[in-house]
Amino acid sequence: MNTTKRRILLGILKLQNLIFMVLSYGLATILHVLRGGGGVTLSSFLSMRIKLSNFVVFAFLLLMWHLILSLSGQYQSQRLATRRSLIIDAVKATTLATLLLAAMATVIRIRMVTPDFIVAFWISSSALVGGGRLLIRSFLEAIRARGHNRRHILILGTNRRAYSFARRLEAKPELGYHVLGFVDDPWSGLQAFLQTGYKLCCGFDRLAEYLRRNVVDEVAIYYPLRSFYEHSSQVVALCEHHGILIRFDSDIFNLKVAQSRADEFDGDAHITAHSVSLDGWPSLVKRGLDVTASILLLVILSPLLAAVALAIKFMSKGPVLFRQERIGFNKRRFLIYKFRTMVPNADKMLPDLESLNEVAGPVFKIKNDPRMTPIGRLLRRTSIDELPQLYNVLQGDMSLVGPRPLPVRDYEGFSEDWQRRRFSIRPGITCLWQVNGRSSISFEQWMQLDLQYIDEWSLWLDFKILARTVPAVLKGSGAA
Repeated sequence: MNTTKRRILLGILKLQNLIFMVLSYGLATILHVLRGGGGVTLSSFLSMRIKLSNFVVFAFLLLMWHLILSLSGQYQSQRLATRRSLIIDAVKATTLATLLLAAMATVIRIRMVTPDFIVAFWISSSALVGGGRLLIRSFLEAIRARGHNRRHILILGTNRRAYSFARRLEAKPELGYHVLGFVDDPWSGLQAFLQTGYKLCCGFDRLAEYLRRNVVDEVAIYYPLRSFYEHSSQVVALCEHHGILIRFDSDIFNLKVAQSRADEFDGDAHITAHSVSLDGWPSLVKRGLDVTASILLLVILSPLLAAVALAIKFMSKGPVLFRQERIGFNKRRFLIYKFRTMVPNADKMLPDLESLNEVAGPVFKIKNDPRMTPIGRLLRRTSIDELPQLYNVLQGDMSLVGPRPLPVRDYEGFSEDWQRRRFSIRPGITCLWQVNGRSSISFEQWMQLDLQYIDEWSLWLDFKILARTVPAVLKGSGAA
């Protein structure tokens, strides 16, 4: 697609998305009025006078929606993206737009914007923006399948990953790619490549001449970048001179878990490898939910917290709260707060009890711990002793959901580095370990559940874990 056509298509897409946002706002308003939400009837709504300030606020919202959609990658080339990723990216963008609308409504007190209005706006905007992207994708795919809007790609390198990439492109004609052929010098695996039937266009010494005389839209580099660094820089410079898009395989270290992505710093391009999915806007939403929920729970549970504090004070000697240094996000140390369930000198008694440890691995747990106070046993069994950690959540040292923060003693006993990836996210009050048996499962299973949480994380998973935590606590499953 040439530059002019691309600009026209982007302009249409931007206008379409803004229209979808306005339509979503209008649809949410109509549903709100028809239900009589906020005491606003249809007749009173139609008789409302539109003020200049309303236009200013709405224009500001449109501008912010446009920025959110742009920053969310809605206007970048997504030719190779899957339909699923298109929908996910669209929902991410509309979720941020919805949160912005809710924040604006709270600050300037827009009476129309109620929780029902927000839900209607989010559903309709997500459906319209996501559906619009799919319609455009389907339209473009139909055009490309008929041989139009094609991109001619030249692949550098003749190893297995190079022609595997070519096969994947050819398996999806709707992407509109035409593989011109391959470029490489003689090497030990060249004969195996020639048996695939693909065309060897030239060697690297004739690449410049080939680019001068052929239509090439993209160049994909698939030879070993580590071994051909100097050569790669020359090829990239050559493609840059011709204005050709350069694509290369970022998995140069054969990463098993970490995923690569493009990043930028001060005008320089970077490839980052990350093995944690809690990044970007979802982490901001998670943090916002943590702060909101911890404040609400601390207020709602304040009578219970006060009663427990008084009970501990009158039934056992020592402080009400137990404070201990724990290992948090990326090995940061912080003080965790819990209701005290043991005698005051419990830490000093630990060396004498090591032989009674009932859990394999570095952690220490015994069911009938002699250091436990009578009220402490009740607090442990009901998990009420964990409630002061809501303050840790509010401080930002912890989250509602995440791997449990471990004492320094336990961390120093870790023998496998793969287990330490559990510290790559903010620790939490509850996680998969809590809802799958707690102390009744082995340390190895515990670590695997923590990594499973990291690899599969989503806001929905957090909600499911929180929902399962309540019955697990009521049953006292695995509590020790």
